[in-house]
Amino acid sequence: MADFDRRTALKGGLTASAVGLLGTATTSAASAAAGVPEPQIYGTAAWGARPPNGTIEVQNHKPTYIVVHHTVDPGNVTDYTLEHAFWASRAIQNFHMDTRGWVDSGQQFTNSRGGHITEGRHRSLEVLRGGTRHVLGANVGNHNSTCIGIENEGLYSKEDVPPALWNSLVKMVAYIASQYGIAPEFIKGHRDFNSTECPGTVLYDRLPELRTAVGRLLGSASPKVDVPEWPLLKPGDSGPRVRTAQELLRARGFAVPVDGVFGQSTKDAIAAVAARHGLERDACGATAATDETGFLGSDVWPLLTRPGTDPRALKARLAG
Repeated sequence: MADFDRRTALKGGLTASAVGLLGTATTSAASAAAGVPEPQIYGTAAWGARPPNGTIEVQNHKPTYIVVHHTVDPGNVTDYTLEHAFWASRAIQNFHMDTRGWVDSGQQFTNSRGGHITEGRHRSLEVLRGGTRHVLGANVGNHNSTCIGIENEGLYSKEDVPPALWNSLVKMVAYIASQYGIAPEFIKGHRDFNSTECPGTVLYDRLPELRTAVGRLLGSASPKVDVPEWPLLKPGDSGPRVRTAQELLRARGFAVPVDGVFGQSTKDAIAAVAARHGLERDACGATAATDETGFLGSDVWPLLTRPGTDPRALKARLAG
């Protein structure tokens, strides 16, 4: 999800202070109430995080969803070391603070391709261990109060995640779920909330597998079959779903062709709908690497439904 400001994020080695903190910033021996042990998580002090630019807001409720992201950049690197994971965490924070203007890293936790988990936004690890409150992040547009996010280093639109990243993701999601009592069906991808490619089609398609794996660690039954999610459409796509979107746009007064081809006029119309309703279009840092303007996803589809129509009916139609 995140991209980086290369003027400020220059790769370097661990600082002496970061190395010295490794012994104290790794996980405790605590176990979750459901019996899921805390995986090894390196706190902000361990990787040399900058102090936040403002107050970290801690809300007095548990998050509802665990949200999976991909970083896009750094991409699919082959440096699986802890040193690289720490560098990536610093680079993400620099980008989010210096370019996005956020008070700190947007996500609560980061998972490297080598399977090293770091705390993202300050206080996220402390609050997670408490299991009753939520650190407000900046990783899911218009839904940050209910979502706790994990950035997974890499770009997973066409390639699969490395085994080390997958294994650590399963353990981390299971720990979060056990701490907050979140059922596996509430493990989501970023695109389930915003019109974005994140966390990449390959990783997104593995979310049912992730829910099943987490359910096993929680000792719960297989996740319930949920209502189908809204499909993600983008420029260059074609087919019946695009035609449906164009029909809905024309009903709202947009002069788009109904040809089933997601061209420039369709993109412009979708972007106009999003802007008209004040949707946060820069919700994913991946937009700094890929222009996602005019993508049609979960936050735009309901806006296209006809007045008085149940959006669930349209969702079921699109899933058919």
